Amino acid sequence: MKGFVPPDPQTNVSQEHCAVIYAPRRNRTRFPAGCVDIVDTPERALALADEAKKTYPARVLGPSKSSEGQYIYYLMQWLDEA
Repeated sequence: MKGFVPPDPQTNVSQEHCAVIYAPRRNRTRFPAGCVDIVDTPERALALADEAKKTYPARVLGPSKSSEGQYIYYLMQWLDEA
């Protein structure tokens, strides 16, 4: 995937997770760790999402450290889109 730091093959630091993301606009591909709540299953992410609160279910990759020194997650897929 273009635009993200690939996971380190020798560690399990960055992994794919199901999550609920706070996103005022859904046009971003990376999110600060403070906007991402990791959950166990896609079903749980779908249940916890609330469009009125601007929280959406997603599959993310991370955490990864950005060049600014913040921990971020990369969007892999919105779970509520076909």
